[in-house]
Amino acid sequence: MSDSSSPRDDDKPHDDASHAPLIEHLVELRSRLLRAVIAIGVIFLALYAFSNDIYSFVADPLMALLPAGSQMIATEVASPFLAPFKLTLVVAVFIAIPFVLHQAWAFVAPGLYENEKTLAVPLLVSSVALFYGGAAFAYYVVFPLLFNFFVHAGPQNVAVMTDINQYLNFVLKLFFAFGVAFEIPIATFLLIWTGATSVENLSKKRPYVILGCFVIGMLMTPPDVISQSLLAVPMWLLYEIGILFGRIVRRKTPSDDIDDDT
Repeated sequence: MSDSSSPRDDDKPHDDASHAPLIEHLVELRSRLLRAVIAIGVIFLALYAFSNDIYSFVADPLMALLPAGSQMIATEVASPFLAPFKLTLVVAVFIAIPFVLHQAWAFVAPGLYENEKTLAVPLLVSSVALFYGGAAFAYYVVFPLLFNFFVHAGPQNVAVMTDINQYLNFVLKLFFAFGVAFEIPIATFLLIWTGATSVENLSKKRPYVILGCFVIGMLMTPPDVISQSLLAVPMWLLYEIGILFGRIVRRKTPSDDIDDDT
């Protein structure tokens, strides 16, 4: 009896050592979250001295289209302080995204297989680059077209006097919408790579996807055709790019594994 039980007793410490206790995972998660928050706080403090300049930069696409001497207005007492403060905090989070994702990656990476790690790093880098690209597309392409339409579409005897808070909420919504929309290639590729769907199936559903892009554009942008189209059309093109990458890099099927083994 003693001989038969000893192997199991010997294996038990090994099993306990191979599985980190839940408390250790929670402590590490807390540490990673704390580092991310500290990074955002440090970036915010470094940027706060330039908060008014940051707001002016974000407001330039509109101000460039207004008559000389035009100004924004503040309809609330605290708006001149709160609007740049809020924007600076958002910019700090925006800049800290790579570090925050690095902390998330460091937390989950030990539990991934090698092939998953190999794929995850390029996807993380690509997702960050695409989000930044979406925000840049909104600022340099969408804003000038959109604001030019808004400014010149109204009657000539109407002066455009935009509230700084309303403008900030408007552009942040567009920044977020285009940043998320530019993640479509990543989402499409993952659906194909994980086997959740196929390239052929996604291609067949193209008409529904195009319709869905315009519906999302309607929900995530102001109620005008131009802004909806400026979001919907890139979403559709990015969907096609995702399908293209899915064709190039398909997930390895079980039959491929069998062929490799043989």
